[in-house]
Formats: sequence, C-alpha cells, structure tokens
Amino acid sequence: MPSLTYRAAGVDIEAGDALVDRIKPLAMATNRSGVMGGLGGFGALFDLRAAGFKDPVLVSSTDGVGTKLKIAIDTGHHGGVGIDLVAMCVNDLVVQGAEPLFFLDYFATGHLDVAQAAAVIGGVAEGCRLAGCALVGGETAEMPGLYAAKDYDLAGFSVGAAERDALLPHGVAAGDVVLGLASSGLHSNGFSLVRRVVEGGRVAWGDPAPFGEGGSLGEALLEPTRIYVKSVLAVHRAGMLKAAAHITGGGLPGNLPRVLPERTMAVLDAASWHPPSVFAWLAKAGGIAPDEMLRVFNCGIGMALVVNDAPSARAILEEHGEQVFTIGRIEVAEGPARVRIDLPAGWPA
Repeated sequence: MPSLTYRAAGVDIEAGDALVDRIKPLAMATNRSGVMGGLGGFGALFDLRAAGFKDPVLVSSTDGVGTKLKIAIDTGHHGGVGIDLVAMCVNDLVVQGAEPLFFLDYFATGHLDVAQAAAVIGGVAEGCRLAGCALVGGETAEMPGLYAAKDYDLAGFSVGAAERDALLPHGVAAGDVVLGLASSGLHSNGFSLVRRVVEGGRVAWGDPAPFGEGGSLGEALLEPTRIYVKSVLAVHRAGMLKAAAHITGGGLPGNLPRVLPERTMAVLDAASWHPPSVFAWLAKAGGIAPDEMLRVFNCGIGMALVVNDAPSARAILEEHGEQVFTIGRIEVAEGPARVRIDLPAGWPA
C-alpha cells in the first residue's frame, strides 16, 4: 500500500509554515515594553516591571466573535472579525481598570487557506495595535472532519494588569453621572438573531444596506467592534472613573448591574443618545420589541462609564475621538431593579 501522509489526511504543514511567515511581521509590529523574546517559543514571556508596574494585579479575559463569523465566511470579508476578537477581550479588561498587555489568538479551520487566515490574523494585529497590547503568539489548528472546508472559528485570550489600588469598580454612589460611549454598530453580539432577521427579510449580504449606511448589507453588519481601551484608561488615570461596563450580550440592563454596588441603580434616558440606524431597521424588520432590543444588543452604547466629574471626563473622551452622551445617573435603589431605562415613543427610530 502507498504510504499515507498528513497532507492526504487533510492537514497541510507547509501551509501552516507559510502562514507563520506571513503573520510574523504583523505580530512584531505590535511589540511593546515588557515583551521578552519573540515568536516561535513554547510560551511567551512578559516582564511586568519593564512595563512600569510596581504592585500589579493580573487581569485576564477570553472571548470569541460568535456567529458574526458566518457573515464574514459567506461574504469573504475577514479582516474586521480579527479586530472584533481583540475588542471583545480588551474592552473587558479595561473596565476593571487594567491595561491590556498581551494577546494570543486561536484560529481553527477545516482547511487552512493561507490568504483567509492571514486576513483574519492581520485584523487581530490591527486590534492589538489599537489597544496598545502585543500579539505574542497563538495557535492555528487545521481540523478536517470537524469543520467544513471554508469554515473557521476564533478565540482570543488577553492578559492585562492594574496597580492594586487602581482596580475598578470603586466608590460608586448616588449622584454619580453615567456617560455612554457610542458604539460603531452591532459590535459582536446578537448575530444569531440578526441572521434570522436577514433570512426572513429575503435580502442578500451583497444587497445595498437597507438602513442607509452605504455599501452592502454584509459590509455594514461586519463593521468592527470599537476598542475603547485608550480613552477609558485616560479617564481612569485622571482620577474621574468609578466604574465602567462593556455593553455586550445582555445589553445595558444586563451589564451595568455588574459594576454597581448593592442598593444602587442606574436610571437611564434612551432619548439622550442616537442609536445607529441599523438598530431601528432590525427592530422594524424583525418585529423585535424594545425590551428585547435592549436585552440583546448594545443599541448604540458600547461602553458605559460612571464618573464623578462628567464635564472633564467628557473632554478627555472627546479628545480621544469618542462620541459621548450623558445617558443617566446613579440613584439609591428602592427595589430589586438595578437599571431603569426610560424609552421615548417609537424608540429606537
């Protein structure tokens, strides 16, 4: 019998080596203080003292991109989901007062397409650049029989650090102001519902976006998750930030309570911000009730900050390019509810 090979079984080692060669300069471009050594070792080393920390606490996060990947696979637009992957991890770190230090990715596929994988990991490198963290390694797994040939999945792992006395949340009290930072769109949550709405509306990914964003529907829905790390850290280092919530699955009602102390609640006014038009389209096309919209999607607010000096915090955030809304305040809770959102008629239109 002829000798079997790994390639005949569906795994191409040479393609994996070619991918490493292609992405190595992208990873090197994210290098930052504290990184020790380079790619290719069995593990990555990081020197916290060289990064400027004195009494650090490590903070870690892991996440994925969810079924947004299906749209990237179906449309062939892969770079943005790499940014999404980083954003979902580092935005979770910064709300705890941590500076993201390094990132690792896991890319699994049925058949390794070097160009496809390089586009995804190129997006990961760009996300790391935006967050100020180093892409120090990762894993590429070719698994025929487990994934269809062109399908892939992603996972990300990030580690950050904060000085022990700078961890968040801290000191939230009635009277504090809640600022909302505008999202760039859907970010990376709720796409199983989004895909159901698209299927029911009989529109194709290549059709013009029906909510007037320009470009195709697929391109508009793939707008990458905004990375808030540098702007939020700037407010924190200025001593104005008491708490922050990354608004992901669960929306504002599900995520703000995670950073509020007992016997407090956030009272928000949905008329104070302007959701991108994609949310009104989803609500109308899918017949989705306002409460369900708020529970599934960010609805235009990607990050909520509890601050003690709203005007100064707003100035810092706007200097960093954020669109900022004063969306509410912290009050004493009079019952079990932790978030109340007042909705204007016709919202989210």
